[in-house]
Amino acid sequence: MTEEQLIYTLALQHVPKIGSTTAKKLINHCGSAEAVLKEKKSKLLKIDGIGTITIEGLFDKFHLEEAENELKFIRDNNITVHYFTEDTYPERLKHCIDGPILLFQSGNINLKQQPIISIVGARKITTNGITFCNKLVESLSPYNPIIVSGFAYGTDITAQKAAINHNLQTIGCLAHGLNQIYPKVHKKYVADVEKHGGFYTDFWSTDVFDRNNFLKRNRIIAGLSEATIVIESAEKGGSLVTADIANSYDREVFAVPGRTTDSQSVGCNNLIKFQKAHLLSDPMDVPYLLNWQLETETKPAVQKQLFVELEPDEKIIYNYLKDNEKELLDVIAHHCGIPTYKLAGLLLNMELKGVIRPLPGKLFELI
Repeated sequence: MTEEQLIYTLALQHVPKIGSTTAKKLINHCGSAEAVLKEKKSKLLKIDGIGTITIEGLFDKFHLEEAENELKFIRDNNITVHYFTEDTYPERLKHCIDGPILLFQSGNINLKQQPIISIVGARKITTNGITFCNKLVESLSPYNPIIVSGFAYGTDITAQKAAINHNLQTIGCLAHGLNQIYPKVHKKYVADVEKHGGFYTDFWSTDVFDRNNFLKRNRIIAGLSEATIVIESAEKGGSLVTADIANSYDREVFAVPGRTTDSQSVGCNNLIKFQKAHLLSDPMDVPYLLNWQLETETKPAVQKQLFVELEPDEKIIYNYLKDNEKELLDVIAHHCGIPTYKLAGLLLNMELKGVIRPLPGKLFELI
């Protein structure tokens, strides 16, 4: 996008009472952030779900002035900006209704052709938790996954350091702008993270640091990944919020069980007990349930049915999977232009016809 388009999008993002979901609704209706800010108030109020309180202050020039200042910060610090409709915007995050309209990046992140998982857990991680987290990342390293976390104390930094030690990409999702680092003691890890990946945030350099930011940040941790892994958690905690968000996005969740007497295992045990997460007792459970395969592995031979008659929509799905191998249900729906509720039925029909097969992790591929 051009700098002028970015300024208007920043200005829309800056309006206090317009969140990511509402901003997308306005942009989709008007065509662009600039069109939203130049539209008549009376026409905006005709949009379903848009009221006077929502757009209060929308046309205040203050937002454009602040946007210009933030653009200067972005330019001066070589920050990469991803717009929610662009190809560079993380694919899985595109399918999250509350994903940010703008995502800011530092470092050398490359999301192409690699599995992505999030690892979260207690800030006061135990020795057992550290041991399992390191073993998990080491065991998964042959699959070359990208490790996402929140760069916080405990589990987060343990997972990201393990990723660096095994030469894996790692992404730190921050609860503040890219002009600062929290906690400050983790500044010593910034260069290594940016060398092996980088940082994402949707917060500005001017945003006030607030503990509520962490909850907002968690949607990006969950949204980037095909699965979220909770190493340890007390009965309540931010990692459980991330797990709930991942479930709401229809992503896989894993939890490491612990003794019922361990306070830092209560959250994980509850996730498993209430069937909100897979029990993760062995690191290799992850590639098995997510259907990861090493380059040297071969797929089992399956007899393909010949002369199968396909409906028009089924042909669209077939051709897409022919070009893209295995793919997520939501991604197929997006690229084929078929609503998810309708796609599920079509995929079932194609499975019964012996054309496709479902895989763990809500993936589908041609037979």
